Amino acid sequence: MPPRSTTTERQRRLGAELRKMRTAAGITTEYAAGLLGVPRTNVPNMESGRSGISPERVRTLAGNYGCADQALVDALAEMAAERGKGWWEKYRGQLPPAFLDIAELEWHARELRIALAVHLPGLLQTEEHARAVFKHVIPALPAADVDARVAHRMDRQQVLDSAEPPRLDLIIHEAALRMEFGGPGVSRRQLKHILDVSERDEVTVRAIPFKAGGFPGAGQSVVYAKGAVPDLDTVELDSTHGPEFIDSGMQLHKYRAQLDAMAAVALTAAASRDLIRALAADL
Repeated sequence: MPPRSTTTERQRRLGAELRKMRTAAGITTEYAAGLLGVPRTNVPNMESGRSGISPERVRTLAGNYGCADQALVDALAEMAAERGKGWWEKYRGQLPPAFLDIAELEWHARELRIALAVHLPGLLQTEEHARAVFKHVIPALPAADVDARVAHRMDRQQVLDSAEPPRLDLIIHEAALRMEFGGPGVSRRQLKHILDVSERDEVTVRAIPFKAGGFPGAGQSVVYAKGAVPDLDTVELDSTHGPEFIDSGMQLHKYRAQLDAMAAVALTAAASRDLIRALAADL
């Protein structure tokens, strides 16, 4: 099978975990190739995500690498078994690949912890709010590109109505709630939408009021996606040049601590809804 022409962040993560496992065991690519009965070059392709690997081969490698974490092995085998294309693939060629990687990350997450200081979470944005946000991109986007980005953002929200939606824990600073993208009317309807979604059993929305003062991570938006096992957790950070995906254990620990610190200064869910209602009433 020829190498893939494009790889997703999830495919690269599967390969990276296999490479990490192999190097920890002190096993060469030549030896790993021999275990599978394939040319040596197949192993680097698998470990970069450029070539697929079957669940059976994942288990063969993990067993010979001496991995005793059966939950991790099962999770990797499940990732290897994914063959169908997700809904986001219809945007390939229309949008930057990172947009698709974000949608794929959200779709497979068991839980999403999201903290934002200026922007509202894409999973809770209304179409008119999202359109107003994309109109502020530099350089300005053609109308067709804005339409594609808005459609993709709306499609991302179908994860909330999936058979097994992820637990969604949102921390939003008052600054983000007060930003009037699109004007007062758009903002009022956007805040009402957040209130509606916050009533779902699997969704918690908490606000950090201005009066809370300073806190860790005040200038950063963070998405912490919990995987099937902790070793497969991922942090996604937004930036002007695109998203960055982080999965090192030390960094994951740092961002968990940061989110915990932000949660400690946030209002309760009930008090947060009261604040959002008051902000909407003032518009």
